[in-house]
Amino acid sequence: MTAPTPLIAGNWKMNGTAASIDEARAVAAGVGGGKVRVAICPPAPLIHRMSEALAGSAVLVGAQDNHSEAVGAFTGDVSAEMLADAGARLVILGHSERRAGYGETDALIASKVRAALRAGLEPIVCVGETLEQRKAGDALKVVTGQVRGSLPRELDRKAYSVAYEPVWAIGTGLTPTLAEIEEMHSAIRATLRDLFGSDGDKPPILYGGSVKPGNAAEILHAAEVGGALVGGASLKAVDFLGIIRAL
Repeated sequence: MTAPTPLIAGNWKMNGTAASIDEARAVAAGVGGGKVRVAICPPAPLIHRMSEALAGSAVLVGAQDNHSEAVGAFTGDVSAEMLADAGARLVILGHSERRAGYGETDALIASKVRAALRAGLEPIVCVGETLEQRKAGDALKVVTGQVRGSLPRELDRKAYSVAYEPVWAIGTGLTPTLAEIEEMHSAIRATLRDLFGSDGDKPPILYGGSVKPGNAAEILHAAEVGGALVGGASLKAVDFLGIIRAL
């Protein structure tokens, strides 16, 4: 089985204005071709302008969430169809900040994944345990349960990725050991194979959680790590390119 093409995706979260698109341009100017796919997921108001600015480059533009419905009376929400129309190619779904801050369940995330597929977007589905769950010895059970609950059957033979982000490592400067990362990524891969058969070998499994240029090479070359979902370090081109070039 050919290894999945690695994906390095930047999650800008609620950061950035029009002036920040210059950082995205700098990333596009510094990205080589072929070896790795690169994406930047800015806040929704920047998607259209960034997709225009990066047109013809090797950098894809993504979004950070979508509603499960295509249209309707959902004030403040954005549908997958709207994101695709604005120029998004991918979308992050089920991020721990959405799960914790907005009470998103596995079932809701699965419905959002279906919506993304309906609109032609490539989902990046996030999973991860809290520190309390890891200390209790429940990390593998929690994360593989999230994979089973958040990835609908409709993903079979579609393009997608899974991002493992231990909640306790996001923005804290802490990272699991390489052994812990490899154990979790291997468990996720086994779950994908159980759900989708041999096609479960195709999607890259990204690591996220305090990824930075200084630790990227070690993490990205660990077993079953097929890229990274990068938060704060994706906001500056010099840092993001340092991570991309570490693969």
